[in-house]
Amino acid sequence: MKITTFNPMIMTPKADDVISLFEELGFEKRHVKTGLNDEGITNVRMRDENGFHVDISAVDRIPQDMTSIRVNVSNYQEAFDFLTERGFKNVQGEKVGESASSKGTAMVSPSGFTLVISEHFKNHK
Repeated sequence: MKITTFNPMIMTPKADDVISLFEELGFEKRHVKTGLNDEGITNVRMRDENGFHVDISAVDRIPQDMTSIRVNVSNYQEAFDFLTERGFKNVQGEKVGESASSKGTAMVSPSGFTLVISEHFKNHK
C-alpha cells in the first residue's frame, strides 16, 4: 500500500470555529471540496508556512468533533482490503464517498481510532 499523504483530520459540526482557530495558528486554506457524499459535506485542506497540513471536514450529522488521520493512498481498494483484513470497519457501512476527483471512506480500528483513506484520481475533469 503506497501512502501519498498523511496528516491529521478533524470532522466537526462546527467547521467555521475550527477553521478560524487554525487560521489564528497560522494555517491558510489551500483547497476546498464541497458536496461530498451527496450530504453537503465540505472538506477544507489547510497548510502552515512550515508545510504542516490539517484537514477540516464539516459534517453536520455528528454530535461532536472527531479527530482522525487522513491517509491518501495510490490505490483505494488495496488500502481498504489491507485495513479490513486487520479488523477495521467502514464507518459508513457499505457506502464509499466518491467525487469526480477522489474516492474514500473513514475506517475505524478494533480499538477505536479512525483512518480516513482516500485515493485521488490523477486525470479527473
